[in-house]
Amino acid sequence: MTQAASRRRRAVPAVLAGAALLALTGCAEPRQAPVLEYPSAPAQRLPEAAAPAEAPAPGQPWAPIAGLADEQWLEAVADRTGIPQRALAAYTGAALLVEQTRPECGLGWNTLAGIGQVESQHGTYADAQVQPDGQVAPAIIGIPLDGSPGLAEIPDTDGGALDGDTEWDRAVGPMQFIPATWELYAQDGSRSGASDPHQFDDAALTAAVYLCESGEDLTSDEGWVDAVVAYNQSMEYVNDVAAHAQDYVSPDGPSAADSSY
Repeated sequence: MTQAASRRRRAVPAVLAGAALLALTGCAEPRQAPVLEYPSAPAQRLPEAAAPAEAPAPGQPWAPIAGLADEQWLEAVADRTGIPQRALAAYTGAALLVEQTRPECGLGWNTLAGIGQVESQHGTYADAQVQPDGQVAPAIIGIPLDGSPGLAEIPDTDGGALDGDTEWDRAVGPMQFIPATWELYAQDGSRSGASDPHQFDDAALTAAVYLCESGEDLTSDEGWVDAVVAYNQSMEYVNDVAAHAQDYVSPDGPSAADSSY
């Protein structure tokens, strides 16, 4: 058993950030759970930056995160990984920003991308597309969290404002946030003046902040696993995210030149 699997777990928040794609699709076929251990933390990577994500002057907002990563780097990595470039810009911008605001966190773009793949296939689930402005359309909304087998029971918390359901909460957006968690952690990564879980920059930056709050040091096995478990309490989910996150920075691709913590 790995160190991450055997240690005493940090308490997981009562409200999770996301709902995995399995819940989103409402899989009807039961399957035998694989024998898994918690994984080691994938290598955390930062992209090449177009310009440093420096703190603005007092009273001025941060720049939109989608413009923080180098354009040529984005094109090369999007081509290699198949991640839509606009989604990749959101993941990488969020990672570059929290490097400045929370340098102790050590979050890499590839962890955000691993979560985005599992949650919504980078905003492309069910024929959705990531628009040039970062909006995901049509909106990705999960199934009711009504306590059915395999699902949490979460009565409506937002009056249907985010998910259109006034009876039960549903996970929303490309990073599949539960409305109650969105209310607590929502960020404005696009600098539009509002926070929207269906806007990729806002969703990616909110996920980054939530992960850093939950895991503290994501370069450690314990911190990384704690962060992703807080996002979704499933060992299979954590392993899936870890596998994608590591694949995205495999040494035979252009991301091998990323800066490393």
